[in-house]
Amino acid sequence: MDILLLGVGLLFVILGIFGSFLPVLPGPSLSFIGLVLLYCTDAIPVNYWILGISLVITLLLTVLDYIIPAKGTKKFGGSSYGIWGTNIGLIVGLLAPIPFGFIIGPFVGAFIGEIIYDNKDHQRALKAATGSFIGFLASSFLKFIVCVMHFGIFVWVVWQYKANLL
Repeated sequence: MDILLLGVGLLFVILGIFGSFLPVLPGPSLSFIGLVLLYCTDAIPVNYWILGISLVITLLLTVLDYIIPAKGTKKFGGSSYGIWGTNIGLIVGLLAPIPFGFIIGPFVGAFIGEIIYDNKDHQRALKAATGSFIGFLASSFLKFIVCVMHFGIFVWVVWQYKANLL
């Protein structure tokens, strides 16, 4: 049972890392669930400090994930169309067989979204797309850092209690 929980926990932590860039997966939340599963094993004693701090960081980042791209878009004069365009562009960029699609897609998506919002002002659309893209990158970077930290904690704890797991 411990090995199963450990394997599923590791899967969740790894999915969390991928989820830090994919808008359809809640990266930090998945990584946190992986940590919870790790501490559900009989071989590893629960560390409420690690779980509590990780939970607070995950909740804070979940809220910031909605605020950062919106603030970036608004700061550069964009609309909600730019934010939606960023997310749709990311998905298309991931699925399209083009190099660096996950970087190009959000920018192009934000630009198209802003053009749909106001097709007369291309300069404003470009500026807003840049803001939305910068907000997306900042948010994704923060999520990635937290998910990698969760992964590091997972590996560290497993290494620490490896004798109990065998």
